[in-house]
Amino acid sequence: MGFFDKFKSKSKESAQVSADIIYAPMTGEAKNIGECKDPVFAQEIVGKGTMILPSEGKLYAPVDGNITMVAQTGHALGITSTTGLEILIHIGLDTVELKGEPFDIKVSNEQNVKKGNLLLEFDIEQIKASGKSTQSPVIITNPDHYQINVLKSGNVSHGDDLIEAKKN
Repeated sequence: MGFFDKFKSKSKESAQVSADIIYAPMTGEAKNIGECKDPVFAQEIVGKGTMILPSEGKLYAPVDGNITMVAQTGHALGITSTTGLEILIHIGLDTVELKGEPFDIKVSNEQNVKKGNLLLEFDIEQIKASGKSTQSPVIITNPDHYQINVLKSGNVSHGDDLIEAKKN
């Protein structure tokens, strides 16, 4: 081992900072989670993240992973990434009260998915007509071992970089 090899191995170790990107699961307007009308999400009681006001009624996988929860009514979905991030996507607020009407689920529990796979479709106009908010939180529910950074606000398209989670 030469003199400079010591420095090379150290730089490789420091370059191995683990970071995951959560991609926008829907097209719309990303906003600060603190603006959410639901205090449970706004105060980050469930976890850390952002919210999207959807302009298109399609929800796509934000990461490669496994579907860990699909609400029977279709209003919420959980996915665990291949690296262990637990992500909750809640479409609209109080939309559980719609008993599944505006939702068409395309996946099932324990299904493996790839980033960009269509997970479900929903009728934005039907949600609005029922008097419910379309604010849709995208939350990391196991943030304790991560530094969470929201990468984008304003207009987003599904597949855009949305949240970065760096391992502590």
